[in-house]
Amino acid sequence: MNSIDDFITLVRDDLGLPVDDTDVDRPLGEVAGWDSVHLITLLTLLERGTGRSLSLPAALEATTLRGLYDVAVSG
Repeated sequence: MNSIDDFITLVRDDLGLPVDDTDVDRPLGEVAGWDSVHLITLLTLLERGTGRSLSLPAALEATTLRGLYDVAVSG
């Protein structure tokens, strides 16, 4: 994953959520179909893809997809 666009593609293709770049800063509660299972699945995909453990507390504090992306790139 090299960019926020790659991240959005991952969310759309691997989680099956209808998101695009307009959803990056939308509150997670307003992202169509988003739920806690998607968060855990996304974290698992990101950990596999990056080979690093990600902070669950930091992910739980994220309020947007951009926030989750920031967690993923900062490790």
